[in-house]
Amino acid sequence: MAHPLLQRISVDPNICFGKPCIKGTRIWVSLILDFLAGGMTNKEIIEEYPQLTEDDIRAAIAYGAEMSRERYVEVPAAAAK
Repeated sequence: MAHPLLQRISVDPNICFGKPCIKGTRIWVSLILDFLAGGMTNKEIIEEYPQLTEDDIRAAIAYGAEMSRERYVEVPAAAAK
C-alpha cells in the first residue's frame, strides 16, 4: 500500500515537464529534497515557499523513499586510507 502522503504529489506532463511536484504548486519534489540534503530545515523551506506545509515536505521525503526502492543511484566508494 502506498504511503498516504503520496496523494500530495502530482505528476502531470503539462506541468513542469512532468516532474513530480507538490499538488497545486509548481514546486518540484526534487527541489525540496535538495534543500533538505543541503541542510535546510522544514521551517526554512516553508519560509522560502510559504504555500508549502510540513505534510508537503514529508510527502516529498516519502516520494523519495518510494523512488529509492525502484532505482539505485551509484555512489562512489570511499577511498582506502
